[in-house]
Amino acid sequence: MRITIIASGSRGDVEPYLALGKGLVQAGNLVRFVTYRNYEALVKTHGLEFWPVEGNVQDVAQSAEMKELLERGNFLAIMSHMGKEAERGAMSLAQAGLAACQGTDLVLAGIGGLFVGLALAEKLRLPFVQAYHIPFTPTRAYPSFVVPELPVRLGGAANRVSYYVAQQVMWQTLRKADGRARREVLDLPPASFWGPYGADPLRHSPTLYGYSPSVIPPPSDWGQHIHVTGYWFLDPPADWSPPPDLVAFLEAGPPPIYIGFGSMSNRKPEETMDLVLEALARTNQRAIVLSGWEGLRKHDLPDSVRMVASVPHAWLFPRTAAVVHHGGGGTMAAGLRAGVPSIVIPFFGDQPFWGQRVADLGVGPAPIPRKKLTVERLAQAIDMAVHDKGMRQRAAELGARIQAEDGIGRAVAVLRSMDGRGTARKASAAQPFNKATP
Repeated sequence: MRITIIASGSRGDVEPYLALGKGLVQAGNLVRFVTYRNYEALVKTHGLEFWPVEGNVQDVAQSAEMKELLERGNFLAIMSHMGKEAERGAMSLAQAGLAACQGTDLVLAGIGGLFVGLALAEKLRLPFVQAYHIPFTPTRAYPSFVVPELPVRLGGAANRVSYYVAQQVMWQTLRKADGRARREVLDLPPASFWGPYGADPLRHSPTLYGYSPSVIPPPSDWGQHIHVTGYWFLDPPADWSPPPDLVAFLEAGPPPIYIGFGSMSNRKPEETMDLVLEALARTNQRAIVLSGWEGLRKHDLPDSVRMVASVPHAWLFPRTAAVVHHGGGGTMAAGLRAGVPSIVIPFFGDQPFWGQRVADLGVGPAPIPRKKLTVERLAQAIDMAVHDKGMRQRAAELGARIQAEDGIGRAVAVLRSMDGRGTARKASAAQPFNKATP
């Protein structure tokens, strides 16, 4: 099978699709990977065909306006800003996607490539597969990531409605960009004012969810075409080896705390780093700090703290006592698989959802929103993550279950089972969505 995958966003957004693409290639498929040019080396390292989109998502994340918006944590304001940026890049994404889709059998995308992927499937009359790593299909079982803490008394109907709200937030933010790409590149009429969610390709093809059913069980009101496969992990290349000085640091004392906010930038990275250092001092913990996209920065660090620019989470996290992060889907998955407690400092988007899920599962303290982060709150969370034996045991047990899954293998099997109409049989069973038992 010849498959075109469209992925956009931060590295944590792109990596699961790259992992899935790599698994498809190993299963004998041809995969074309459409993403931003700054991911070229990453894509080619893992042996996929790279089809570049002009632009650099890191430049957007590190702009002064975005840093200010991230600190405020206003989801709608952030989405509005992203909509403006999306309009500038819509043409390039559609052009690259159109070239990559020539001669392929299937288009696959998640939230970041959903609308252009649907437009390309419509243009070329191809099957389209939705592939997400956050729940996006309406359900009564739990609310959308846009409103992760709806009052329980509102019930399942409110949960289901929250997904339609999330869909409209996404669509209305990107509708103008989508309309321009459809008109100027694909020669298509505009999609419905309410979005292309009822488009024919969505009714006949499977939907893949690349997260663990042990983290978010598939609800009973999802159809037979929806498959919760397990996570799609991108492990380091076989020839990767850790820096010797980092290995020496790890071996010089007890397991450290990992702290990193990934693609989340802020206007005062040194001030944030001072807060982190004070919390570490109060809890007497060593730490490895990821500088990320201008999220944390400091030139004078104590010997108990090591700063790194980049290191594979799959290698590092099992060697830590706990992980402190922003709650991005990729970092979240790696932390859970490592079997250590997670402390989530959500900024916006799906991050509060993941932070609440960690707390509900009992594998980490309650999330601390970025704008409410203080030395005292972070120190208390670190103490709990390091010393709460029940929490550590639950984290280890969940990590073991995730490690036993083969999310990529299950996703590949679903795609291989598709018939000429793009349908596939159900691959996962329904389970309740419960909180941890104390």
